[in-house]
Amino acid sequence: MFADIYRDKKVLVTGHTGFKGSWLAFWLSQMGAKVYGLALEPDTDPNHWSLLNLDIQQKIIDIRDYQTLTEVISVWQPDMVFHLAAQPIVRLSYIEPRETWSTNVMGTVNLLEACRHITSVKSIVVITSDKCYENHEKKEGYTEADRLGGHDPYSASKAATELVVDSYRKSYFEQQDVLLATARAGNVIGGGDWSVDRLIPDAVRSVMTNMPLEVRSPQSSRPWQHVLDSLSGYLLLGQKLLERQVAYAQAWNFGPDSEQFATVSDVLESIHAHWPAFSWHISDDASLHETICLGINSDKARKQLAWKSVWDLNQATENTALWYKKFVEEARVDTAIQWQHYVDDASKSGVSWL
Repeated sequence: MFADIYRDKKVLVTGHTGFKGSWLAFWLSQMGAKVYGLALEPDTDPNHWSLLNLDIQQKIIDIRDYQTLTEVISVWQPDMVFHLAAQPIVRLSYIEPRETWSTNVMGTVNLLEACRHITSVKSIVVITSDKCYENHEKKEGYTEADRLGGHDPYSASKAATELVVDSYRKSYFEQQDVLLATARAGNVIGGGDWSVDRLIPDAVRSVMTNMPLEVRSPQSSRPWQHVLDSLSGYLLLGQKLLERQVAYAQAWNFGPDSEQFATVSDVLESIHAHWPAFSWHISDDASLHETICLGINSDKARKQLAWKSVWDLNQATENTALWYKKFVEEARVDTAIQWQHYVDDASKSGVSWL
């Protein structure tokens, strides 16, 4: 897997207590990496990180605390960093814009500044978002060459994060032989996400409380993908950086094929098909701006990295629904089982990283 390059590597994951970060820490551990985690305490109960109970070294800190951040990374001396720590919720960014900007932008500045002075770090992947593009409701999806922008504070902060990374790459890391890249994924779903104001976690809570879900924008279209598909892209990109392939130190999209873009309603119908206990109704709350159509074009990753999705939309929603169904009805955590199913399906589909 990934040329076995992660085995015995010291890999730092910021935001490891979050949804994507916890899945990434699990996958890295399965490959024999020495995983280190920096993050805040999980902000939900239950949460995927606590359920996994992984045996890794971790520190609970705020990435805006530059001094502590630098001290901890200096002790750990990682070979590589995956930076996922962020304020990731669009609607919360309207309520707490200063928190969003300071975490997403200055948190990234702090991380890169710390890594700049730690000679062990040679590869960094910063995870931003498909929402970093200036959105004109472009149906075919945005490429890495499209203009950055953002209406809400979250989206704009992710565009600003891309500029921070580009500046650090050109100003410092190119001279220090440190390879720095960014990764932009689609709307990621999968078991273990309990974030507030996200479609699938809200759907799960509605089942647990026996209350129908309120849906604001049923016809909004997004590039939905399973969390493992996005992580396979991050890990493949990380492999290239660890192999010292300079050409890959740039921005990359990792999203589904355009035919897999789907509306909120489509996703809910698919979840319901695999978990009939779930129900919803349309809300009339239109108080905040929401993009109707958002997509990313991942042709560059498919051509230059030979990356591709393994699970289509139906498989992504099926596995997501089944993960939560097992947890809610049987108190079972199927992360390891689903990861193995994903790897088996990836092998059958002939992915480049196996």
